Amino acid sequence: MTKKILLRTLIILGNTMILIVLALYCIMWICVNGPSSRAKELFVMSVRETSAVKFLANIYCSADEIKEIEQKKNIDVTDFVDTSLINIDDEEETNHSIDDDKNNEDNENIIIQEDGIIVEKVYGSTFKGYMMSVKDPSRVMVGTSSNSYSSNVAGRKISEMIESYGAVAATNAGGFDDPNGIGNGGIPIGIVISEGELKYGSRNQKYNVIGINNENVLIVGNMTGQQAIDSGIRDAVSFGPILVINGQATEASQSGGLNPRTAIGQKADGTILLLVIDGRQSSSFGASYEDIADVMLRFGAVNAANLDGGSSSMMFYKGELLNSCASLSGPRNMPTCILVK
Repeated sequence: MTKKILLRTLIILGNTMILIVLALYCIMWICVNGPSSRAKELFVMSVRETSAVKFLANIYCSADEIKEIEQKKNIDVTDFVDTSLINIDDEEETNHSIDDDKNNEDNENIIIQEDGIIVEKVYGSTFKGYMMSVKDPSRVMVGTSSNSYSSNVAGRKISEMIESYGAVAATNAGGFDDPNGIGNGGIPIGIVISEGELKYGSRNQKYNVIGINNENVLIVGNMTGQQAIDSGIRDAVSFGPILVINGQATEASQSGGLNPRTAIGQKADGTILLLVIDGRQSSSFGASYEDIADVMLRFGAVNAANLDGGSSSMMFYKGELLNSCASLSGPRNMPTCILVK
């Protein structure tokens, strides 16, 4: 009797799994082959932006179709940041705590307002997340997991890097080598500059550079490692695409699938904006590049860029993880993070 019950249970579970797989296959087929080209683009970009399931796009689309869709986010940004658009407040104003700003009193989305930092909830039609505003840009830097990167040395969790630097807040930062979504976070992708030192990358190779210079201005654009050093960039990572240049959304920002996101921007008064969007959850599917560019512009960003996302997207404040990590195994090891001292 027990064996019969067990067998029936296994048959029911097996049939249920088959139906779920078939349903998912049909949903994805409709997304790709339906009348909406935007639905197809969202599906392809959503899966291709992951490390673990990017192969799904190849089931429904040809290599040429995938290449055409992905090229939309790989547009080189030829505009240079106009640093004159950033006018960082003088010392007296910079030290003024933004938690005293009366304009914020009626904002019910604000959850943290102290020590020159504001964190507030943000919402969109497919996402929810958090925006952190840091009044003093000199407090923002790139933290590294190691002084010498190696595939044999795993990266570190953001919470560990926060502790080692004595920081009060952080988000994830640049990308890293992550084969099949099980990488150890030990090898960055692109350039890493921390406190004026080139920690990783080539001086001759060109990168999407997302960095802060010695004048505390956020610089985003395509440049070599040597150009980054020569221009006085003190802290930088690589990722992309670049979302906003000189107050205007870039062409590359008009693409992307729905995924967890992290982005960095800067307002005209020098305030650094750090955005983290939850994704791959029933309460928050995720955001596209266009979505986060819109959020950055709504908050007054003059320049902004997309950082690593997916299961890496996390925001910490005083030891607490504010958002919901998309990784089933919890916070991942990473080579870099954006720190607020």
